[in-house]
Amino acid sequence: MSVSIHDILLKYWGYDNFRPLQEDIIRSILDGKDTLALLPTGGGKSICFQVPGMAKEGLCIVVSPLIALMKDQVEQLRARDIPAAAIYSGMSLHEQLTTLENAQNDAYKFLYLSPERLKTSAFRERLPYLNVGLLAVDEAHCISQWGYDFRPEYLLIAEIREIIKDVPVIALTASATERVVNDIQERLLFKQKLVFRKSFTRSNLSYVVNNIENKRERILHILNKIKGSGLIYVRNRKQTQELASFLKSNRISSDFYHAGLPHLVRNKKQEDWIQNRTRIMVCTNAFGMGIDKPDARIVIHMEIPESLESYYQEAGRAGRDGNKSYCVLLHHDGDTADAYHKLELSYPPEPEIKRVYQALCNYYSLPVGALPDRSFDFNISEFINTFKLPSHTTYPSLKLLTQLNLIAFNESFFEPSKLKFILQHAALYKFQVEHERYDEPIKVILRSYGGLFDHYQTIQEKMLATRMNKPVEWVVKLLTDLHILGVIEYQPQKDQPQITFTATRVEASTINFNNILLKQRKQQAIEKLDAMVAFAENTVQCRSKQLVQYFDEWNTEDCGVCDICIDKKKKSSSALKNIHALALKMEIELQQPKTVKQLKDLFNEINEVEFTQVLRFMLDEGKISYTKEQLLVWKKSTI
Repeated sequence: MSVSIHDILLKYWGYDNFRPLQEDIIRSILDGKDTLALLPTGGGKSICFQVPGMAKEGLCIVVSPLIALMKDQVEQLRARDIPAAAIYSGMSLHEQLTTLENAQNDAYKFLYLSPERLKTSAFRERLPYLNVGLLAVDEAHCISQWGYDFRPEYLLIAEIREIIKDVPVIALTASATERVVNDIQERLLFKQKLVFRKSFTRSNLSYVVNNIENKRERILHILNKIKGSGLIYVRNRKQTQELASFLKSNRISSDFYHAGLPHLVRNKKQEDWIQNRTRIMVCTNAFGMGIDKPDARIVIHMEIPESLESYYQEAGRAGRDGNKSYCVLLHHDGDTADAYHKLELSYPPEPEIKRVYQALCNYYSLPVGALPDRSFDFNISEFINTFKLPSHTTYPSLKLLTQLNLIAFNESFFEPSKLKFILQHAALYKFQVEHERYDEPIKVILRSYGGLFDHYQTIQEKMLATRMNKPVEWVVKLLTDLHILGVIEYQPQKDQPQITFTATRVEASTINFNNILLKQRKQQAIEKLDAMVAFAENTVQCRSKQLVQYFDEWNTEDCGVCDICIDKKKKSSSALKNIHALALKMEIELQQPKTVKQLKDLFNEINEVEFTQVLRFMLDEGKISYTKEQLLVWKKSTI
């Protein structure tokens, strides 16, 4: 390395030092070792592959299932003058091919890929010609069938490793049991097992479960007692709006967030919360991933999540600055039955899944044999109404079709307008001469954006309209016309959910269900929900200890700050006061020596255990002693 990793960290990220374990992980990668980094939420996982990616020669390929997070990281890298790009479902084939061609020409240091891209012929054909120096697998638990978010496409990574044999892999995840940890390393073909593991214990977090019926009133009580910003996770989109409205009516600054909102609206809400212009965000689990807000003081769950992994990640968004914060789960007996019912609905019968697939193909008029990688805007409400589908099974069916590698379903897809010139300089000049009315607008476009002959560039039609002194609609038509004429590749903004057919269209009746796998997945989901319910209904064990033991971390002490530990302290304090009161009474009785039985007869209103505790306390404190005749006597010197 000509530049040290500390110089890279300072130059591009502005940090003087690494967080705990980061440097060890990075040096392991630079030594060429396959490495698994197990860092809880907020542990700085991206630095662990981005710094060695910069230090090593060649391209770092990053596999990630989260398109929004992938885009965000690409933007952040570019803002630091680090060349990066991403390929994912929903992009045009032309843009994917251009990006791969640029990667082949060493235009990037980082290339992010969604996992379904790994099987495309476009990627497979170019992979041997890419100068790959590092393979990073984010959310690595997705490769394990024992993980809480299994993605079959992740299994393709092993095939990729066979092509780039000498390239080390770094796998990263925030939460995994020991079984999943071992499975990740086996499926990623680690040459030898190597895990860097940060403790799951978050000593600054107080985990609390409230068994209560009136959850809204409890939330008001909590938010009036605990100051600072926070998140409230609810089950569905309707609840986000209703609860945010309720909080506002009670003078609590709040807003709502879910994947169905327009991109610009989501961004504005998210930024307002990060900057503390909004105190409380009521949201579905679509919110929070990749958001590095250190000062959230409270995370509340209105219902139990589907697994302890999900709960740990979501609750872990509180207190990233290390200051005391609270994670509150509101639960009552009816919630448990509701959770199991919801789980049952998430595994529809085969005929229902086939029905949804057939409806999708009809919706987009796709014939049998239609080739994959075609993406479409998707209005799920319109889809359900058009084919009169039951809403409670349609969404789970889409998820299962995704697991069967037939489609990719992206609920919160946003793609800004993009443009690239197809005609190169000489041909473009000839076009401008022959089509004078396009000459000046083309010059404005070229003056406004650089690199348009080499890369797709994000553009703003409104800004171009201002520079051309034309309405936005005129600019959109101009760009569309130039696209039709083959001068440019113009991709208007997309801000709707996307369905991508990732496999050749087949007859719905011929879909091959792996029933054994689906049954295993369902059983695992039940076991994970069992663990979550056990956490919610636990009344005896320290919650922090219970949580980290789920992740096979056994050498831990009681946290002392969860609701159960606090309750134990109160009971212990109350018991101690009672012992002192009884001891005082016994001291009076023992001014005359007595046998143990005589003393017990005088205090027959207390049970044997309590009597023994008081007696032991008095002996340990030296308040009483035994005579040679084995009588108990009060030691007057202790007055």
